[in-house]
Amino acid sequence: MTEHYFSRTPSTPDRPRSLTVDLAGRSVEVTTSSGVFSPTRLDIGTQALLGELPAPAGGNLLDLGCGWGPLSLHAALEARDAGTDLTVWALDVNERALDLTRANAESLGLTGIRPVFAEDVPADLGFDMIWSNPPIRVGKDVLHGLLETWLPRLNPGGSAWLVVAKKLGADSLLTWMRDMLGEGWDVRREANSKGFRILVVERLG
Repeated sequence: MTEHYFSRTPSTPDRPRSLTVDLAGRSVEVTTSSGVFSPTRLDIGTQALLGELPAPAGGNLLDLGCGWGPLSLHAALEARDAGTDLTVWALDVNERALDLTRANAESLGLTGIRPVFAEDVPADLGFDMIWSNPPIRVGKDVLHGLLETWLPRLNPGGSAWLVVAKKLGADSLLTWMRDMLGEGWDVRREANSKGFRILVVERLG
C-alpha cells in the first residue's frame, strides 16, 4: 500500500519537482513531491473529474483527499475569475500534501484555500460542494468510513462530485452510497470518461 494514503509524515525523502498542468482553462506551474499521490503528473482520474465539474457557486467547498491540490486550485481559480466568494477546505492525512497545496495556492495568489487535517475542520461546518478523487485503495472499510463522515455534512441543495475507476468498484460504491444515505438524497452516475465513473451525490432540500 502506498504510503501517502496513511502516513501523516511520509518517510520518503522530500523531492520537489515542478509541473505545468491545465487548471481552470489555463496552464499553471505547480510543485509536487515524492510521498504524495500522483507526484509526476495530473492523474487521469482527476483529469476526468475536472472535465465534468460545475463552476463552484460560492460558500464552502471540501476537497476530500487533496494531494498536492489540483482540485482545490482549480476551484479557487474559477471562483476568483467569477468574483465568487469561496472557501476551499483542502483536506488530507498527509502533511506534505497539505504543505504542497499551501505553497501552490500562495504561488498562484489564491487566498481562499485552507489546507487542513480532519480535526482542523469546525465540527458544525456544512459544505455546499465536495469534490474528491477518493482513496479507493485504502479498502472498503476505511473508504466507507470516510464517506459516512463527510457526505452527510453537505448542506441541503449541496452536491458531491466523485471520480472512481470502473474497474475499482465504482458501480458497487454507487449502490452502497444510495443505501447508506437513504431518502432525501439523489445518488447517480453523471458521466463516464476514460474508464472512470463520475458519481454525484446531491442532498435534496
